[in-house]
Amino acid sequence: MTEPEFATIYLVVGSILAGAVLAYFIFPFRPKKAPPNVSLGIPVFGNVLAFIKSPLGLINKCYQQYGPVFTVPMFGKNLTFLIGPEAQAPFFKAKDDELSQNEVYGFMKPVFGPNVVYDAEPKKRNHQMQQMSHGLRSARLKSYVPKIIKETEAYLEKWGETGELDILDALSELTIMTSSRCLHGDDVRETMFAEVSRLYHDLDKGITPISFFLPNIPISAHIKRNKARKEMIELFSKVIKQRRLSDSKAENTDILQIFMDMEYKDGTRPTDEEITGLLIALLFAGQHTSSITSTWTSLFLFQNKDLLKRVLDEMESVVGQKKDFDFEDIQKMDFLADCIRESLRLHPPLIMLMRYVKTQMAFTVKGREYVVPKGDIVFTSPAVGHRLPEVFADPDKFDPDRYAPGREEHKAPFTYMGFGGGMHACMGQNFGYMQVKTILTVLLRKYDFAMVDKFPEADYTAMVVGPKEGTCKVRYTKK
Repeated sequence: MTEPEFATIYLVVGSILAGAVLAYFIFPFRPKKAPPNVSLGIPVFGNVLAFIKSPLGLINKCYQQYGPVFTVPMFGKNLTFLIGPEAQAPFFKAKDDELSQNEVYGFMKPVFGPNVVYDAEPKKRNHQMQQMSHGLRSARLKSYVPKIIKETEAYLEKWGETGELDILDALSELTIMTSSRCLHGDDVRETMFAEVSRLYHDLDKGITPISFFLPNIPISAHIKRNKARKEMIELFSKVIKQRRLSDSKAENTDILQIFMDMEYKDGTRPTDEEITGLLIALLFAGQHTSSITSTWTSLFLFQNKDLLKRVLDEMESVVGQKKDFDFEDIQKMDFLADCIRESLRLHPPLIMLMRYVKTQMAFTVKGREYVVPKGDIVFTSPAVGHRLPEVFADPDKFDPDRYAPGREEHKAPFTYMGFGGGMHACMGQNFGYMQVKTILTVLLRKYDFAMVDKFPEADYTAMVVGPKEGTCKVRYTKK
């Protein structure tokens, strides 16, 4: 960022903090049964500094000190955390008129555009989600597996017999290529992928921690983001127009076609801008999650040869000598699925989930009654909840067998949040498992791998948390 941009941010943040200080002293009143209020160090500023230094460190410390429900005043808002299965239940059970996503995820509007997902009124958003879900049904997933296999094999052709690479970079490239093939369609993947990829990069980099508080402040990342969205609309408008002129609907099994055919209950159809926004939203939802999860899963297996052998043995028993495999084969790879599930437990890409309290909440946790007032922002944290020793045995250990029959540590309600939970559980989880399992099956059957770098640390400064960039180098050798 330039000096003027930093100056603008400091001015705005300073104003927010000044307002927070004023609010702290003028409006300190909370309901009698409100969660305990956290104050770390200097009032107001201490909480902010602790959160910036280590969000998960702050949550863990407060959980140990205050219990499963506590409130952290910050930036003039009350952030109430619900940690542990019993406390997380109200978060996932609540309806949209009780706990709302729109108010807290509004900072995504500049990326997705107006009238899409978090900016759409509830009925319209529900219809959009239903159509997305329709495009991710098993019947559709079956047609995606051969596309992903073909894409992955073509990508691996340039690797050669042996070499070194950053597995995070490689799997990120593969994920966006295969996602584009399945979601955008063959015409987009084959004729304009480079342009789509470039624009997606600018959209992705346009979401920074400051975006949550100041989504429209004119910093360079936001300017590039806004320009990229306009160009993406122009790009997909051409594709949409060409498809409608050629009447090729029957040939297209991708989700772009589903959005083009969508009709709202009032008889209106989405605009080209809305169709583009929905495609962007879907790509955002899956790109980071799949690439990060496939990377962590690979690294855990490269580190543990016994587990890797079990995965390879399972692949051999399912696929055998078949050149190609299909969706039914993928579904049979239970141990690989458990390895992916365990990677998501230890390293969920979204370390916190949040909602806005629209109506006062009242619930009981461990025999204590809590009242969370309207206006609070409630959080739950998969990254913290997944490592509670009272929930998962030896929680810091990579142990895929914890999901096997007889243990099934994830089965108790609201213990496992790899794909969220409740009415807003990720609808793309079946696509995600299919995509990651398909890519890894091709990859691991074709190459042997050894880690060059030590096992990487997670980058908790990122909005979507993966391994730190540049720390995932591996050596590969063709079998």
